[in-house]
Amino acid sequence: MEYPIPSNRADGRSRTRERLGKLLREGGDVLTVEHAGRILDIDSAEAAKTLARWCKQGWLSRIKRGVYVPVPVESISTDRALEDAWIVIPDLFGPAYVGGWSAAEHWDLTEQVFRDICVFTARTVAQRHQLIHNIPFVVTHIAPDKQFGTKTVWKKEKKLSVSDPTRTIVDMLSNPWAGGGIEHVIDCFKSYVKSDHVNPKQLVEYAERLGNAAVFKRLGFMAEQILGTGDFLVTACKSQLSKGNAQLDPALKGDKLITRWRLFVPSKLSLGTETTP
Repeated sequence: MEYPIPSNRADGRSRTRERLGKLLREGGDVLTVEHAGRILDIDSAEAAKTLARWCKQGWLSRIKRGVYVPVPVESISTDRALEDAWIVIPDLFGPAYVGGWSAAEHWDLTEQVFRDICVFTARTVAQRHQLIHNIPFVVTHIAPDKQFGTKTVWKKEKKLSVSDPTRTIVDMLSNPWAGGGIEHVIDCFKSYVKSDHVNPKQLVEYAERLGNAAVFKRLGFMAEQILGTGDFLVTACKSQLSKGNAQLDPALKGDKLITRWRLFVPSKLSLGTETTP
């Protein structure tokens, strides 16, 4: 992809032109103030002013305070959509990983396509829903010691983390909203158990490490309905049941209590099999 370089209209602008060219060549797809300072060998304050000036002139587009992207030569607006939105995640939210429905898409656990990108971050989150550079993110905080079960992926020479297939399922069981609602979580679970990614023992291990007791209630109920009462996951989840009742999906408020799983389930929910109290 080509990026616009100022034309040589005045000898006095040669240094600016060279510096901008160097930044665009070496900076990659996402530029931070710190990164620009290292490339241009200037301090952070000067780098911030320089990036802001070039943004005003149309060479860069600001996506967040201190974070910019180059504007391609074919762009007609600095509000362009990023070619691959994942590349901004480390600079915006890191340490973080792509998870939930976005990870399910990545691992082919769903055929649905979501516009929002689901991100789990160790940073403090003021707003869950964030629109940055016309890219919608759904961001949730997760403690650093809970950031396990991820894989490294590369997008345009940018290193990112994405939850592995098993962690993706566990995250969606812990927070059904992260899976686009419980019905979509069920569909992803069905795809998972039929895929090469399936790892029942790892599923139980991850659920234990995450420490959300509701995961075992939801997982046990779903496994029983989809895989049968004799499945390993059913037995494992029964041994992990905690006291108290949970909702299959807090957003739906189930009206039927499945006592053996201590789980409230919506009467109209369909798993493709019959549910019994």
